[in-house]
Amino acid sequence: MIVNEKEIQAIIKEVILKMHKETESNKEPGIFPEMNQAIEAAVKAQKVLQRLTMDGREKIIQSIRKKIRENAELLAGMGVEETGMGNIPHKILKHQLVAEKTPGTEDIVTTAWSGDRGLTLIEMGPFGVIGAITPCTNPSETVLCNSIGMIAGGNTVVFNPHPAAVKTSNYAVRLVNEASMEAGGPENIAVTVANPTLETGNIMMKHKAIPLIAATGGPGVVTAVLSSGKRGIGAGAGNPPVLVDDTADIKKAARDIVNGCTFDNNLPCIAEKEVVAFSSITDELIHNMLENGCHMISKNQEEELIKLVLPGGKLNRKCVGRSAKAILSMIGAEVPDTVRCIIFEGEKEHPLIAEELMMPILGIVRAKDIEDAIEKAVWLEHGNRHSAHMHSKNVDHLTRFGKAIDTAIFVKNGPSYSALGFGGEGYCTFTIASRTGEGLTSASTFTKRRRCVMSDSLCVR
Repeated sequence: MIVNEKEIQAIIKEVILKMHKETESNKEPGIFPEMNQAIEAAVKAQKVLQRLTMDGREKIIQSIRKKIRENAELLAGMGVEETGMGNIPHKILKHQLVAEKTPGTEDIVTTAWSGDRGLTLIEMGPFGVIGAITPCTNPSETVLCNSIGMIAGGNTVVFNPHPAAVKTSNYAVRLVNEASMEAGGPENIAVTVANPTLETGNIMMKHKAIPLIAATGGPGVVTAVLSSGKRGIGAGAGNPPVLVDDTADIKKAARDIVNGCTFDNNLPCIAEKEVVAFSSITDELIHNMLENGCHMISKNQEEELIKLVLPGGKLNRKCVGRSAKAILSMIGAEVPDTVRCIIFEGEKEHPLIAEELMMPILGIVRAKDIEDAIEKAVWLEHGNRHSAHMHSKNVDHLTRFGKAIDTAIFVKNGPSYSALGFGGEGYCTFTIASRTGEGLTSASTFTKRRRCVMSDSLCVR
């Protein structure tokens, strides 16, 4: 059942009031006043979790999936209410995707060699307690996705969420603990603090009980994690280009690009951030993008937009995750509700093209041919090795761009979100560790390989 936004807002206010009361009385599961207390509780819970069978872990995960489905609308509404970013319908879809397509214990497999000299196994074992830093762009989605994967690997997790999304993130932590206890698992299987800060994050990163840190966020937080002296999984920034050549289905390409760019107001890090198109088809592409809800701004509006979005050369966080209509209204341009995306033409060095904006603004760069297009797209991706997209029916062009861009994600002839299993094959994740090389993380990412050898025995062939 889908409830309307007014009902969601009423439920959100009731939940937040209840959370405040429970936090004050320290009865909220998984939420602690101090980071050291949270870590201590997670260490105790991990000892219980490690004694559970794989079937026991899977029961917890199934319970988490159930909680996500039941609370998808509430969590979506909380995220928009607290951060002001994104939109409720798309956030509902993202939570449903987490519930349905995040890998669980099926991702934990054993490799075996059996022969004359005995039996050798490679087992995936837990790290123990994992520290996780989560963003405000996908707050509850990241907490829940990480929890499923980390728990499947036999770990408990300590979260230090972005302060701008603390209520939403902590409510997700609460749901994980409720799900665990209802399935017969331990309390404090996921923990956090009531008021996360840079200091609580530093305590977490330096704590001797935490051997692995997973950071999902901007380049600053990933750099901090990689400087911590611990093993780090870093899911950082991207500026994904989408390349369109002269063999593409232009109508479909325009529709896919606009749908991908506007999904949750461009908050996903994989979303199309700029277009590089062959000059011969650029006019046709723009025409079809306008047919799909885009608005072409004037040169004057373009200048106003630069001042608004990048004042002093720094990203205006008040514009991140806002709708195209809301952003245009900030520069005094009123457009119909049907407008979903702001477009304009420019060179690759244009500030609204070269910078990752995380808002439905698409700059379009013309290219002479495939060499020129690849050169411009690779430059725009800035070596993040995160995500890139292409619309083409030329296999050679697709292959050349894929090799040159060398990203963790390369979507061909589809919207960007198909990379996460939404309208495409494969599993879902909200921690894409391009910077540290793990790529799309899953339960197996949060395990360490252990070699178990029985010499000259247990081979019965």
